[in-house]
Amino acid sequence: MKIGIISDTHDRLDMVRQSCQLLRQAGAQTVLHAGDFVAPFVVSEFDKGGISLIAVYGNNDGERIFLSQKFKEYRFQLYQGPYEFELEGRKICLMHEPRCLEALARSGSYDLIVYGHTHQIDIQEEGTLVINPGEACGYLSGKPTCALVDLADMSGQIIEL
Repeated sequence: MKIGIISDTHDRLDMVRQSCQLLRQAGAQTVLHAGDFVAPFVVSEFDKGGISLIAVYGNNDGERIFLSQKFKEYRFQLYQGPYEFELEGRKICLMHEPRCLEALARSGSYDLIVYGHTHQIDIQEEGTLVINPGEACGYLSGKPTCALVDLADMSGQIIEL
């Protein structure tokens, strides 16, 4: 199973649309969002993209009540991070801010750790796969990105938007 990874969309609807399209073309049916949607209206773009969404709040997600309502409306999943779950038999930790990231990776408790917040691409493949997909918004780097992970072989790749 392939999954998409995205973070820090910061209201960039065009980049959300493009990432959903590219991830679907690559075979992803589920996207993990590591926070910072910013405005709740962004959520509908994932529904239009035909992608299932599992997400955590980011530090810039101030309108949490309406964001939560939009997630319920589209039957997506939204959690307070860090959120631990299993997908296709893989243990995953999804968070916005990389709190205790090194300790979590060394613990061996997870197959995949996804984080955002820094707006910087990070892929660590030794042991636990750790991925920060960078920023989908492209505001700080000028380079909007997302990522694709194959849960079968635990490989990850960055996709430029």
